[in-house]
Amino acid sequence: MIPDPPGTWTLGDRTVNRIGFGAMRLPQHGRAFDPGAVPRDRGQAIAVLRRAVELGVNHIDTAAFYFSRLRSANELINRALAPYPDDLVIATKVGPSRDPSGAWQPLAAPEQLRGQVEENLRQLGRDHLDVVNLRVSGLDSIAAHFGVLAGLREAGLIRHLGISNARPAHLAQAQAIAPVVCVQNAYGLGYRPEQDAFLDRCGEQGIAFVPFFAIAGAGREAGAGGDEHDEVLAIARAHDASPVRVRLAWALRRGPHVLVIPGTGSAGHLEDNVAAGALRLTPDELARLDAVHSRRR
Repeated sequence: MIPDPPGTWTLGDRTVNRIGFGAMRLPQHGRAFDPGAVPRDRGQAIAVLRRAVELGVNHIDTAAFYFSRLRSANELINRALAPYPDDLVIATKVGPSRDPSGAWQPLAAPEQLRGQVEENLRQLGRDHLDVVNLRVSGLDSIAAHFGVLAGLREAGLIRHLGISNARPAHLAQAQAIAPVVCVQNAYGLGYRPEQDAFLDRCGEQGIAFVPFFAIAGAGREAGAGGDEHDEVLAIARAHDASPVRVRLAWALRRGPHVLVIPGTGSAGHLEDNVAAGALRLTPDELARLDAVHSRRR
């Protein structure tokens, strides 16, 4: 189980532990969405998913467009975890798509969203989806897209709705149509500090803020780079912990509504990520990390 867990949060009527698991890297090694990347061993991926649940992870983030030449994240989740534990919450995303060659389409038309939802249902072997995030790309107004998802929620295909890659104006537009349980945006220590105010606003409204790239930062889909800030390294040494664990612990301390979803295909990295819940940063350490985040040197 998660050591000294950092608490829980609710996504609508579902309660999740604040350390979750992101499935983006599960189908392959190396950079996500690279058609030439080497597919991950199927048995290894399944073992990591099962170990995550054993450690207490009950919030998994995925998407139908997470796939390699041989592996689909949704198919791996289905194979590893079905029949699903009652407390497991699987959140997926719609909006973007990829064709079998890996070519990217940033955003589907509103009338295509039902097909994307049904594809996630088929791959995951579910009759409804716990959480569906609309991933926004290049839109000033998301009303038409979010309205379609709200209709699918009313029809019982979706339990709860969220938005991803979104701005505060998008949240207001979505809330005018249907309840929003989470905002999933790129954010991490030293990465996109301009998101701080949005993170705080979500907390004030009881909405989960789910940062992706909380470890990778500016490395994004390529993963964390080899360079690390001196302050992060010093604090990691003081706690006999990895810099990754420090970064996740810092993110968790941004607010009780922050849910981290670090992804990995390694059981060792998974256990290190989960251990971030037990890392207690001192007020001085948090201040030093906050300075790094704000790019004060």
